[in-house]
Amino acid sequence: MKRCILIAIFAIIAITPAVSQGPAKKPSLMVVPARTWCQENNFMVEYDNMGQKMLIPDYQKAFDTSNELHLVVAKIGQMMSDRGFDLRLMSSALQSLQNEATEEMMMSSKDGGAGVEESPIDKLRKTAKADIWLEVYWLKNIGLKTSLTFNLSGVDAYTDEQIANCQGTGQPSYASEVPVLLEECVTMHLDNFNEQLLNKFNDWFENGRQIKLQIKRWSDAEYDLESEFDGEELGFIIEDWVGANTVKGQFTTDNATENMMVFSNVRIPMVNESGTAIDARRWVRGLTKMLRDKYGITTKIMTKGLGQATIVIGGK
Repeated sequence: MKRCILIAIFAIIAITPAVSQGPAKKPSLMVVPARTWCQENNFMVEYDNMGQKMLIPDYQKAFDTSNELHLVVAKIGQMMSDRGFDLRLMSSALQSLQNEATEEMMMSSKDGGAGVEESPIDKLRKTAKADIWLEVYWLKNIGLKTSLTFNLSGVDAYTDEQIANCQGTGQPSYASEVPVLLEECVTMHLDNFNEQLLNKFNDWFENGRQIKLQIKRWSDAEYDLESEFDGEELGFIIEDWVGANTVKGQFTTDNATENMMVFSNVRIPMVNESGTAIDARRWVRGLTKMLRDKYGITTKIMTKGLGQATIVIGGK
């Protein structure tokens, strides 16, 4: 009998570490006003995208002007933080961008400013480094009683893909404070919304998250993507490296010529061996290091946001 009890005790001890590992890691979030809300409230700014005029949300003006926005962002942030999510503050990211812009004005680029055009939103995503943007829209319906209509979308900060959504209208209430109305109508939808976020996040850990990769060459480079190194064309050397360093070898070669290669659906690991989160820039550093160390090929990395990288071969 004593022997049976001891065996049972040892069995419990053996499984205890697996049970007590703690909750699974959750994605980092940043709450932002939806584009539609910014349009309706005249918080848009014109952006010159390589000669093409585009309207994008002016988040800085929105936060500087709208007290209601601060209250909504704080309430959504609190609700998600209470559920164990890592929250990144847009106001802090905007301030960091302002500081960086000031520093850049006092510096000159060693390559004369060559680079991929980035929108202010691309730069904001790189600064905030949130996995998912929570885009929130709300509208007060005012009558004898007040209700709130809302839409909450979870957007992959790397690809702009919508990965979760909930929406609805709360019950009419005599309360008029937006945070109170928001909490009342969002709470009933939040568990399902969070489940959508976590399912996608778990998929990223298992199958990798998507980025886009382009390979180009400087016009004066002494070699192109059809040049041979150790009997193998450079384009195939790069393609083999991508296949070996993606999760389960998942990627698509959309285009391949002597001057350019385009890869989409490139599934990269969420973290590296040391546990550091990986974005497109960190991941492609491995490719540029291989090209430099093994073949003496000089490259330049240019990025847009967290999920797009371009490598230009033949110089910095």
